[in-house]
Amino acid sequence: MIGTTRRVSIMDNKLSDSEQYVWDFIQENIQTIPNYSIVKLSELANVSTATIVRTMKKKGYEGFTAFKHHLKEMSYKDINFSALDKVDQGIRTAILKNEQEVARTINMIEIGNIEDAIQRIKAAKRVIIFARGFSEMTAQEMMVKFQLTGKYCELHADPEIIKTMSKKLTKDDVVIFISLNGETKELVTAAKNCYQLEIGTILLTASRHSSLINLIEIPFVGFKSEGSFFPDYEVRSRLPLAILARVLLDSYALRVGEN
Repeated sequence: MIGTTRRVSIMDNKLSDSEQYVWDFIQENIQTIPNYSIVKLSELANVSTATIVRTMKKKGYEGFTAFKHHLKEMSYKDINFSALDKVDQGIRTAILKNEQEVARTINMIEIGNIEDAIQRIKAAKRVIIFARGFSEMTAQEMMVKFQLTGKYCELHADPEIIKTMSKKLTKDDVVIFISLNGETKELVTAAKNCYQLEIGTILLTASRHSSLINLIEIPFVGFKSEGSFFPDYEVRSRLPLAILARVLLDSYALRVGEN
C-alpha cells in the first residue's frame, strides 16, 4: 500500500498494446498528468476512457482518479532544497536526475512480472546471471544475495563463457540477463540459445525496444534519463538496473521468508 491508495491484486494481468501505449504516454507526461481529467487524457493520447481505466486497474489502482491522488501524494515527498543555504545548479541537476531515474523506474515495473519471476526463480535448481561491463556490479550483488537466501546462483561475465554456457543449460535453470541497452552481442547470442532450448529467462534493462527484450520471457524495464555526465565514455548510469534488481531481490527474499 502506498499512501492512502488501495492497491488491487493484478498478478495475472498483462497490458495490451493499447494499454501499454497509454502507460508509456503517462510516463512521458508524468508532470502534467495530475492536471488532466480522464476525458482530456483520452483526447491527448487518442485512446478511449475505457482503455485508460483498464490500464489503471492493471497497474494496481482503482481508477484514473486514484492514480492522480497517488501522484499528488508523491509530489509532497519531492526533494526539498529550502533547508540548504545554497545549492549549486549542477548539484541540483545531478540530484534530480537520479531522483527521476528512481521514481520513474519504480513506476514502470510490471507488478505481475515480479510474481512470475519469483515463481521462476523458486522453481529453478540454478540461477545463472549473464552480464557485461558496468552491469557486472549489479550482477555481483544479485549473485551474493541469492546465495544468502540459500538459492544456488552463479555469475558469468566472460563473453566466450557466456556463449558456451548458454548452450549447456537445462530447463531446471533460469537465466537473468542484465543489460542497459539490450544490445550486447554475446548476451543476445546467449538469449537466442536460451530461447531455442526453452530456458526460462528474466531481463533487467533500460531499453523497451532492443534485440534482447524480444527473446526474453520476463522483462523488467527501467527508466534511463537522456544524456550523461561522462559524454566521452560509455559509462551511462546503471541506477535503473540497480533499482530493478533491488525490487526483485527484496520481493524474492520476502517470499522465501514467508515459507
